[in-house]
Order: sequence, then C-alpha cells, then structure tokens
Amino acid sequence: MASLALMCHEPGSSPPIAPVAGGAVEHHHLVLSSADGTRFSAFEALAGRPDGPAVVVMPDVRGLHSFYEELALRLAEHDYTAVAIDYFGRTTALGIRDDSFDHWSHVEQTTIETITSDVAAAVAHLRSSRPDRPVFTLGFCFGGSASWHQAASGHGLAGSIGFYGNPDRPGFPTGARSVIDRIPDMDCHILGLMGGDDPGIPTDLIDRFRDALDAAGIVSDIVVYPGAPHSFFDRRAADFAEASADAWERVLAFLAANG
Repeated sequence: MASLALMCHEPGSSPPIAPVAGGAVEHHHLVLSSADGTRFSAFEALAGRPDGPAVVVMPDVRGLHSFYEELALRLAEHDYTAVAIDYFGRTTALGIRDDSFDHWSHVEQTTIETITSDVAAAVAHLRSSRPDRPVFTLGFCFGGSASWHQAASGHGLAGSIGFYGNPDRPGFPTGARSVIDRIPDMDCHILGLMGGDDPGIPTDLIDRFRDALDAAGIVSDIVVYPGAPHSFFDRRAADFAEASADAWERVLAFLAANG
C-alpha cells in the first residue's frame, strides 16, 4: 500500500502559517473513545469561543503528528477549537510517537468504518456542550480523501475540507468506496485544495471530481494551484509559499462562510 500514497510532509515540518502575534492558546493531549470501545490519542487546541465552530483535523498517513498539532493551534488562534486525531488506536499504544514510527504497517490496518467511528467520537466530543455546534473536517492526503468521506457519513458537518486528497481511490482505507461514488450521500459544502503538478492526482481526475459535485448539486470550491506538487502546504516548500498562503486564506474563508 505504501506505493499508493505519498508522504505529505517531511519529518520536522510544520504548517506554513505564522502564529498570531500575542496569541496564547490553551491546548492538551487527550484520549477519546469510539463506539466500539477503542481509545485513541488526540490533541485539542481551545478557541476563545467555547461553543463556536470547531474543526476535526485529519492527518496524513503518519496519524497524529506535530505538524497537525501545530495546525490545530493555528486554527484556535483564529477562534476555531480544533481536535487533531490519530488513526491507530486499535493497533498501537496511546501517546506521543517520534518520526521513527512505522506508520505504514498501521495504515494498512485502518478501515473506512474505524476512521468514521473515530471521527464521530471527535465530533461528539466537540458537541458535548452544544449539540448543534458547527463542526468541520480538514484533512491532508490520506486524511484529505478521508475528510471528504466524512461529508457522506452522517455526522451533520458544516463543511469538509481536503488538501490533495485522491477522490477516486477505492479500497484506501480498506472497505472504502471512492469519494466520487459517495457524492450522492454528501450533505455539506466541500473545499478541495489541489496541486496542479501532483502525479498521483492528475488534473483530469480533479475535473471529474468537480463535475460530479456540480452534477449532484453539492456546493463546492475545488482549487488547483498550477505547478504545485503534492504536499505543497509545507513551510519548507518556499517555492510554493504563495499557493500555501492562498490555500490558508481559503480555509479560513470557508470556515467563516459555513460556520
């Protein structure tokens, strides 16, 4: 399966977003429980509005990683409480891992059902004090397509955002139909942020995704950055700083418009 997906970020990478000057965000690691009793690791960054719109951050194939913890902090600085989740509570120990973690052996054991169950637990946690709280999913690569899957999974999301997710990869994770096949079941707006020079997700596939969303009446914004590669949203990729900055502004605008 390792040949089917690209590593979204190098070890030690961080989101290409400057911290808000003077921002101070309360944050903590926590353990959530899925409906099947699985306990899994998560990281929560709390916004100033305790019941305002919130985001479930869905990582790439590495699962819960410092990149996504930092992203949660940046979201909270913009007044969106964020919970970044791990995918591997059923196959490895709880707690913080370093970059030597062999994530692929655990990715291969994920299923669309277990990921959806874990997202449901995160959504329930975020809505524990306000059942109608607007909640979004935001994912990258493996998590990007998994984020779009959640739009068709009955969570009642306010919106679903994916960075360079593959919309037509059935069976990844195990048991998944393609995202395109699930479009008729989607019940929220969709944002897609894609690299125009991503060999694994050609532009004709992106066009097919956009057309299928339009045909189904799903409000969407599928943005392609010409010349940008897979995983362009990375502070180390200085050549794609303009695309990263624009993508972040689109994320914030999407959250504001739909929350």
